[in-house]
Amino acid sequence: MAMSDKRKEYLYEYQKTKLKRIPLDVTISDYERIKSHADKQGESVNGFIKRAITETMEREQTSK
Repeated sequence: MAMSDKRKEYLYEYQKTKLKRIPLDVTISDYERIKSHADKQGESVNGFIKRAITETMEREQTSK
C-alpha cells in the first residue's frame, strides 16, 4: 500500500527533529564481521551498533 502524503510529511518532520544520522565507514571485512555477529544475535547491523554504543557508555560511566 502506498504511503499517504500526510504520513510522508510526518515521517520527514520526525526524522528532521528527532534523529541525527552518524555516517560510519568501515572496511568491507569489518562490516562482514559486524553483520555476522549481529545475525547470530538476531539483530540488525544498526541495532547491534546502537546496542554496542549504549552498553559501552553505560559500562564506562559506572566504572568511573
